[in-house]
Amino acid sequence: MGSVKDVELPIGGMTCTACARTVEKQLGAAPGVEQANVNFATRIASIRYNAALTDVPGLVLAVQDAGFDVPVEPQEIADKAEARAMLRRLLFGALFAVPVAILGMAEHLPWVQFVLTMPVLAFSGWPFYHDAFTAARHKSANMNTLVALGTSAAFLFSVFQLVTGHMEVYFEAAATIVVLVLLGRLLEFRARGKASEAIRHLMTLQPETARVRNSQGVEREVPVMDVAVGDSIVVRPGERLPVDGVVEEGATEIDESMLTGESLPVGKSTGAGAFGGTMNGSGAIVYRVTGVGRETALARIADMVKKAQGSKAPVARMADTISGYFTGAVVFAALLTFAIWLCFAPLGTALVNAVAVLIVACPCAMGLATPAAIMAGTGRGAERGILIRNGQALESAARINLVVLDKTGTITLGRPRVTSFRVRPGFNETEVLGLAAAVEKWSEHPIAHAVLDLQRQRFGSVAIPDATEFRALPGTGASARVSRRQVFVGKGASGAVEVRLDDVVAGEFEFADTVKTEARTAIARLREAGIEVRMVTGDTKTTALAVAAEVGIEISNVLAAVTPQGKIDEIQRLRSMGSRVAMVGDGINDAPALAAADAGIAIGTGAGAAMEAGGIVLVRGDLSGVPESLELARKTMRIVHQNLFWAFGYNALAIPVAAGMLYPWTGWLLSPMLASAAMAMSSVSVVLNSLRLRGKS
Repeated sequence: MGSVKDVELPIGGMTCTACARTVEKQLGAAPGVEQANVNFATRIASIRYNAALTDVPGLVLAVQDAGFDVPVEPQEIADKAEARAMLRRLLFGALFAVPVAILGMAEHLPWVQFVLTMPVLAFSGWPFYHDAFTAARHKSANMNTLVALGTSAAFLFSVFQLVTGHMEVYFEAAATIVVLVLLGRLLEFRARGKASEAIRHLMTLQPETARVRNSQGVEREVPVMDVAVGDSIVVRPGERLPVDGVVEEGATEIDESMLTGESLPVGKSTGAGAFGGTMNGSGAIVYRVTGVGRETALARIADMVKKAQGSKAPVARMADTISGYFTGAVVFAALLTFAIWLCFAPLGTALVNAVAVLIVACPCAMGLATPAAIMAGTGRGAERGILIRNGQALESAARINLVVLDKTGTITLGRPRVTSFRVRPGFNETEVLGLAAAVEKWSEHPIAHAVLDLQRQRFGSVAIPDATEFRALPGTGASARVSRRQVFVGKGASGAVEVRLDDVVAGEFEFADTVKTEARTAIARLREAGIEVRMVTGDTKTTALAVAAEVGIEISNVLAAVTPQGKIDEIQRLRSMGSRVAMVGDGINDAPALAAADAGIAIGTGAGAAMEAGGIVLVRGDLSGVPESLELARKTMRIVHQNLFWAFGYNALAIPVAAGMLYPWTGWLLSPMLASAAMAMSSVSVVLNSLRLRGKS
């Protein structure tokens, strides 16, 4: 068995959702490919494949066999080159199409119209014909097929009329359609670029160089790619930090808004974490590197946003399914229109109406409805410190009507302090605290940090013993072997945290925590939005009820002294009662419950396991991000539904109008030129509607 791998490939040459489906089918049929998803909006193919059966060059070949390409240059450069080529074809086509349209309206000089139309079709229209032929070779059809059929029919019929001595020609329709479709695609292309600009902005924040200080105190400027974990970096006032690290010298305030959405600078001193791409304030600092390259917070966030923008929400499946059959249905509708009109009108009228049907239809709007909104929504979330993993998480979050909150690290700061430490008779305080610290130095739990803080405060000069056989016991505590003794630190029968030496209680800790300043307001916002709020915690009932009263959670909605499995059981119970549940937590013991909920929201300051399980990650660890993220999800899905309504409604109205069904009552027919303008604007309108999510609300 070969290993299963994931890869993302940029796809060039796609012009509509039917193109994306063609690439998706071609990749899905390739040997070794287990799953392939092609997003037209981002032009990215996400592929899972068996490395024993295929490789990346093989996948690239499959894309090329479908008639598309995989650009080797960065996507931003490829996008700019594509936009420039599109603009050149548009301007060249307009130069000839405008006089053709003027002559066509006056029905003058048909031979001149013929001569002027030829370069428009040959140069500006060449991509349509080439791509339509490629699609036909692969037994598929797409938007290019419709444009190629429509313009070819209008042009060839006009040539036939011209050589047989008739003056009724439609060269202006063929030339103008090409120009208007190009204009629409260029507008759509640029609008789509705005929807994904958040990720490009993130990646421009990292400086290209870093100032590294060696062990002799000598500083030198090096490319950021040459910085290694453990290096010491010097950052002066007003400079951006190049990579992640921990402050070793100095104190400052750092603007982390690009990561967290928090507008106020964050104070940093020795021991504080610092992140690449953030802006240093007025102080100079030296910090030790802990993360470089793809391991920096900035890179991970950008990667998460990129994956989210390339994902598909479940609601997109309907649009994808319909658009997959849409092109064939439009061709059939055009042929039917031609046949019916031929019974009652001249050949030219029947042909014009059939061409209008071919041109007016726009499967692109359907395909863009969901991904354009997801791109804009996830980009907006990233600016606010809300990372949404994928379309599934976004759609699930939009339907939430009940939020379950963990307490420690979620409602409270999660940085408890020891208020009392006492040892049992016969035990030495220094020894017991040292043994407890030996266990807790391996734990990431907030209780562990409080124990270590106490040990440093009281006996800073005393070395902490080494521990072996460390085990974290989620919801209970931790144990390890220290100095030939089995040491356990965790929950005791009395509700305090006990230190047990070889199963004998040697000491007890009592702790106090502080409620986050924004907790009460955030919970009030959730309730105002019609969302029920509950607390489920492993802490004691007395502590849980006190915190609940402080933040405005009803006593009946509090469940205390719950194990990690108990949290899962409670989530499942609430879901079985018909509630759509979001779980909010930050610790390892919250990860299973986050995964069990309809939507898992992880506090970004917490454990890596919790962040991996969360469909939504709140980078700044601020509880106000919970109502904000759910509101963003609702807005995004509202835009999706508006886009889908417009896309389907447009075609439901436009195709009958183009077919001439209103003619008996109005005496009006839709010209192919107006049809091409309407088709172009349908896609643009969907993208512009999605861009409303980018507003600075």
